[in-house]
Amino acid sequence: MLKWNDIIDTIREKKISVKVVTMAAALLVLTGLVGIRQSIPTSSTVGDRELPIYCVETQEPKIALTFDAAWGNEDTQKIMEILKKHNVKVTFFMTGGWVEHYPDDVKMILAEGHDLGNHSENHKNMSQLADSEKETELMKVHEKVKNLTGYEMFLFRPPYGDYDNAVVKTAKKCGYYTIQWDVDSLDWKDYGVDSIIKTVTEHKHLGNGSIILCHNGAKYTAQALDTLITTLQDKGYTFVPLSQLIYRDNYHMNHEGRQISDN
Repeated sequence: MLKWNDIIDTIREKKISVKVVTMAAALLVLTGLVGIRQSIPTSSTVGDRELPIYCVETQEPKIALTFDAAWGNEDTQKIMEILKKHNVKVTFFMTGGWVEHYPDDVKMILAEGHDLGNHSENHKNMSQLADSEKETELMKVHEKVKNLTGYEMFLFRPPYGDYDNAVVKTAKKCGYYTIQWDVDSLDWKDYGVDSIIKTVTEHKHLGNGSIILCHNGAKYTAQALDTLITTLQDKGYTFVPLSQLIYRDNYHMNHEGRQISDN
């Protein structure tokens, strides 16, 4: 690579005109010969960070409601009835244990048009695992769901929202988009029905392309769901499963984890 000092020395020796120097310098900058280049984020990479998808850039008022299913199943049927009543399709992120314990519910969720997502095999902190263990956590539940339903999952939510560069890269290697959220219902804190509704519908980040986090096993989620859906619909939002919200290719991420189309 040419060094700027070498260029200056050549200028002095050859007595090249200032005009020519200016043109040459501009050309060198454009071609990157003096080491100046702009990093353009593509896919999940922002600078030196690998980011999951927190929300999606879209002009359409569509949002995704998601449920993490790691333990408990008492309210799943009620949740499914409410979703069916409003013709709302969502995404369920399931652990391997949940798939094993409730195979009929897994098949029902898929049959009714909802997304099946991967929530790891054992709900561990993924960033603390070796890469080989990360792959095992992803692919073990992947194979369970595939064998049970024939469905190939491609959406992954890390347990506890815990991730680092290696987690996102490993998920990508396994054919997964890593998904977070920008609106947390806080249903897991058991503050009550009204709290869930207010937390989501008045959330400062709620907007087009938002991803909402709920849990099928939380104490008050099923009770809050009907009003939560109608309130968000009254605000003009349409619910879509994540498979219909995210971009599969030709996109980049910004520093907030917002997925932006390059088309």
